[in-house]
Amino acid sequence: MTDLLRQIEEENKKDELPDFQPGDTVRVAVKVIEGTGEEQRVRLQSFEGVVLARRGSGLNETFTVRRVTHGVGVERVFPLHSPIVDSVEVTRAGDPRRAKLYYLRERIGRGARVRDRVAAKISEEVESITEPTGEEATAENSEE
Repeated sequence: MTDLLRQIEEENKKDELPDFQPGDTVRVAVKVIEGTGEEQRVRLQSFEGVVLARRGSGLNETFTVRRVTHGVGVERVFPLHSPIVDSVEVTRAGDPRRAKLYYLRERIGRGARVRDRVAAKISEEVESITEPTGEEATAENSEE
């Protein structure tokens, strides 16, 4: 039974989905059906926001996206492998320190931002360059 489930999951995995994690800003294109009967139309509607969480695994995996529009926070939970989700595009990579970013719900404005992954790497590199190594630190201390 579990082998059959794994086989179905492998067949249904979307290879075109990018790797994204909580803190990333993503644009999700969702298929919306308008009208009924013969007048039925399908169009794509985009929803852009910060990924707050990913949960589940396999075919049951979901992710939560939050955006603030006109001062009102809107969150949507998307099934990762749903036929309704057309595409997911990462517009900005974030560097949070936790897996679930529910604390962003209480924050407003600049406080609700997550620092960029690129900016975090640059600041780490600058710190490593400016900090003296073990030999340099002992040489500086012995001179004093």
